[in-house]
Amino acid sequence: MDSVFEELYTKYHQDVFQFLFYMVRNREQAEDLVQEVYIRVLKSYERFEGKSSEKTWLFSIARNVAIDFFRKQKGWKQRLLDRFDWSTQQVMDEQPIPEEVAMQNEEIRAMYGCLKQCTVDQRMVVTMRYIHGLSISETAQALDWTESKVKTTQHRALKVLKKRMEESMEKEGMSIEKIRVER
Repeated sequence: MDSVFEELYTKYHQDVFQFLFYMVRNREQAEDLVQEVYIRVLKSYERFEGKSSEKTWLFSIARNVAIDFFRKQKGWKQRLLDRFDWSTQQVMDEQPIPEEVAMQNEEIRAMYGCLKQCTVDQRMVVTMRYIHGLSISETAQALDWTESKVKTTQHRALKVLKKRMEESMEKEGMSIEKIRVER
């Protein structure tokens, strides 16, 4: 079990940390929640049936840990919304976090700014699909949704992002040559 745990930790630690950081927007809290994820992994690995990938399984656990965290908070829905301030950089890690990478590309930075105007569900889907590279079925498994709900939520998120990006670029006086959102 130790070698399996070490392999899971080595492969997915950064992805799980980044996902939880996006959710709680606090480095220390995200680190604590990552520990909770791996405690749950240790307790339940023998029940992992392999019906999904290990990464999907880990994201499912991370999602549940984040939800449990917010449920324990007073006014957890508002706190969740308040914590999604994608414009600040609070994390310093050996690997660049998505915000640092986004600073290198103005269009991506604008997209991160517009992402905060999406719903929490839309942000979760966009984060899992485009930042962490999960497939639609993996995202559905991690969120415990149907694939149809993931597709619908993704479609609506991309529509909101496109509209906000166009508005943002118009405001900044940039030329708008049809903003293309890759799927």
